[in-house]
Amino acid sequence: MINLEGHFEIPFLKENGFTRRQCEICNRYYWSQDSDRKNCGDSPCQEYTFIDNPPTKRKYELSQMRNIFLKHFEKNDHTIIKPYPVIARWRDDVYLVGASIYNFQPYVTEGRIPPPANPLVISQPCLRFTDIDKVGQTFGRHMIIFEMGGAHAFNRPEKEIYWKEDTVRFHHELLTQELGIDSEEVSYKEDFWSGGGNAGPDLEACVSGLEISTLVFMMYRYVGDKLVEMPFRTVDTGYGMERWAWLSQGSATGFHATYGNLLENTIKLANIEINNETITSYARIALRSDTQALPIEKKQIAENLGLTIEEMEKTVKDFQRICTTLDHTKALCFILSEGIVPSNMQEGYLARLLIRRTYRMLKILGIEDRFFDIVDDQIAYWSRDFQNLKFMRDEIIEELDVEQEKYKKTLDKGADLVKRISRQIKTSGENEIPQTKLVELYDSHGLVPEMVQECAAKEKVTINIPEDFFEKVAKRHLDPEKTKEDVDVNIPKEKLEKYPETTKLYYQNPYLSEFKARVLDVIDEKYVILNQTAFYSEGGGQLSDTGNLLFDGKTTKVIDVQSVGNIIQHTIEGPAPLVDIEIQGKIDWERRISLMRHHTSTHILIGAAKRVLGEHAWQSGAAKDVQSSRLDISHYKHLTRDEINKIEQLTCETITNNIPVETFWLSRDEAEKKYGYRLYQGGAVPGTKIRIVKTGDWDVEACGGTHVRSTGEIGIIKILRVERIQDGVERIIFASGPQALKKIQERDQQFSDTAQILNTPIENVKHAALTITDELDSSNKKLRRILEEVAKIEAESLLKKANAIENTKLIVIEKEKWDEEEIVMLGSKISKDDPHSISIIILIGKTVRIFVFAGKNAIKSGAHAGKLAKELSAIVEGGGGGKDYFGQGGGEQKEKIQEMKQLAPTILKKQLIKK
Repeated sequence: MINLEGHFEIPFLKENGFTRRQCEICNRYYWSQDSDRKNCGDSPCQEYTFIDNPPTKRKYELSQMRNIFLKHFEKNDHTIIKPYPVIARWRDDVYLVGASIYNFQPYVTEGRIPPPANPLVISQPCLRFTDIDKVGQTFGRHMIIFEMGGAHAFNRPEKEIYWKEDTVRFHHELLTQELGIDSEEVSYKEDFWSGGGNAGPDLEACVSGLEISTLVFMMYRYVGDKLVEMPFRTVDTGYGMERWAWLSQGSATGFHATYGNLLENTIKLANIEINNETITSYARIALRSDTQALPIEKKQIAENLGLTIEEMEKTVKDFQRICTTLDHTKALCFILSEGIVPSNMQEGYLARLLIRRTYRMLKILGIEDRFFDIVDDQIAYWSRDFQNLKFMRDEIIEELDVEQEKYKKTLDKGADLVKRISRQIKTSGENEIPQTKLVELYDSHGLVPEMVQECAAKEKVTINIPEDFFEKVAKRHLDPEKTKEDVDVNIPKEKLEKYPETTKLYYQNPYLSEFKARVLDVIDEKYVILNQTAFYSEGGGQLSDTGNLLFDGKTTKVIDVQSVGNIIQHTIEGPAPLVDIEIQGKIDWERRISLMRHHTSTHILIGAAKRVLGEHAWQSGAAKDVQSSRLDISHYKHLTRDEINKIEQLTCETITNNIPVETFWLSRDEAEKKYGYRLYQGGAVPGTKIRIVKTGDWDVEACGGTHVRSTGEIGIIKILRVERIQDGVERIIFASGPQALKKIQERDQQFSDTAQILNTPIENVKHAALTITDELDSSNKKLRRILEEVAKIEAESLLKKANAIENTKLIVIEKEKWDEEEIVMLGSKISKDDPHSISIIILIGKTVRIFVFAGKNAIKSGAHAGKLAKELSAIVEGGGGGKDYFGQGGGEQKEKIQEMKQLAPTILKKQLIKK
């Protein structure tokens, strides 16, 4: 625990009569002017006293409060900047923007690039899933989506902007001078904040029981587990805009203050009575620290309202579900508007979690059919301030429609799945579904805990639902996994700093196929370090170059090239050069130019996909190879043939237009300002400078690969096939240039060969194939009728020879060179013709296969085909199982077939006796 004493000896606080004291309830230290105050001023140490009694001089809607906040800091020399996206595509350590400071970590906060302004102020939409289970339960204190007002100053050793004194002064003047809050109502609670690798002491501002702001003085960074003081100090303040609006309105909940008419409209959609007096009275005591007194106070509130406790609790729960629905649907609108496709991976998982949870809430309220009405209302309401929502409206609705239909199909199978699991648990002697299984049922099948609980209860199996269930499942998907690159790196760490940076000639001229360089080092006679190189090192989904090094009349192969920091390592096969000699390098040019064509084609394809499918089509992965490449894109449905054709058509037009492909470097802040965050198609790019690849007005991306000079050099792009590699991601496999032509010619040859086999002109192949298919279908039907007739005759014959055992008839036969369909046809016919029959059909091939069929009456007598198959299979040293009416299995030991046939009647008798 950090000792905070002395961190907040701020002149402004002391000059205005604030003194440091300790809360009698939570023991935290805080600063206050009120000499009679005994607690820190935050809930649950203090009740909400602002409800129906706002401490401000007037009431403000959220948009008004946002404007007052921004203008206040603008008057104090801050520059207002536009909010960033909520999807943090510029970072590789988080998926979502959880605070305004996320926009500036790590490059600005570490002093590596300048901030967009200094000081600056922003009202940033944020998403936090850590409090998902508390949404609605705390009446607006917690929301997944919220606006954080951030006033930031970035202090450098050479230039101080402002620090603690002005930070507290700006905050306090906004409260007291702008909003008219009595200074004695305000308390500042001491704490220590950390996030994004940075940390610092902070003050949490509280008014009337509500924490409204956090003023962080970011002065440390984590190095491992240790805190190290930074030369760059950042003022990181977070003003909860929804809480400030709530405080000013004194409304029953924060949802009233945030959603206004949206809340009322949703209550009307649900056709339920929500008594605001009930909510107000309940909210006042809900977060009390004295939880033992709650039941008594709840009873008193219910009596005062003329309600039973059950009626009051139902009203409150319905209201909380509506609040949760509003929060989740707003969050969904923002997430989907920025191109996230619901899936079981990464940000898509979080979107799907919100959809499923919302659907469950609406189903309980009986208005699941109004899902899209609520989303439409949200878009109309919030697009006044965030216009991208309106622009993306149709895509948002279509994505939700597709996802909802998927979820309905999942739910249809859910009850049977839980029933089977419950019965398995009871069979094992337990009576509770473990939490690991609960998480699995949600992750894999979308079954929320309450639904599992309902289904399990019917089987008399219990379930313990954790209060923070959704927080736990969300946490497993909140942070990107760190991928370990499988790179054969052999440069000793102590030498890394000694080498000068390798000059990358392939960036200066990607068409350079030969070059000269000096050998800096050779490691283990296998790894060569040069002062400069034209060999591209593997990265960004593009394979490395290969080729040769020539020296002293010798030639050695370069088989792999990798970057290690700023050094490039060449893996060779053959004689190694001596250190400090000059070598000549020769690139395998055909390989390089093919990779260049394929890499530029990837950029053309993602531009085409976005135009055909919509703004949600983002790159989810790519691999550029010599013969063909792949591009993975986010999309919520399988690509249709028409969509594939349209994408190909657009790529053809782009190539025909011969658009110049420019490559240049920009500082990170300049690149983002000029081109936006669609730069990061291939993921976050490290460094303070970014290499930009711009294909006219068609596409612009941050990219480190090699590219052709213009699109016309590609010649042609051919999509070879499209695969669904996971839910929400389509994989496009394609070829470019001569490789594409080769693939087209191969397919053309196959088509020509097919026409020759069918003895028809190429233009009639389709008709000929359909004719043959129809004829084959007709022949199969005739064959099936013949097989059915054969099965009928053989079944009659076998039943006459059946061995009577108790109330059943046992048939055991061997077959060779029969297919499974014939066996099933015969066994099913025997069971149908005589319900007392048990037929065991042994198929002999390289191994033994066993098929067991049981008629209805045989099953009633105790026969079980699956169990019989299992025991018989064990004799031939194999395994099996199945249902009571049909089982199958087999084994390797053909020599034990006779033993199995002899034991079959005995095994069957045991089943019948048990019955």
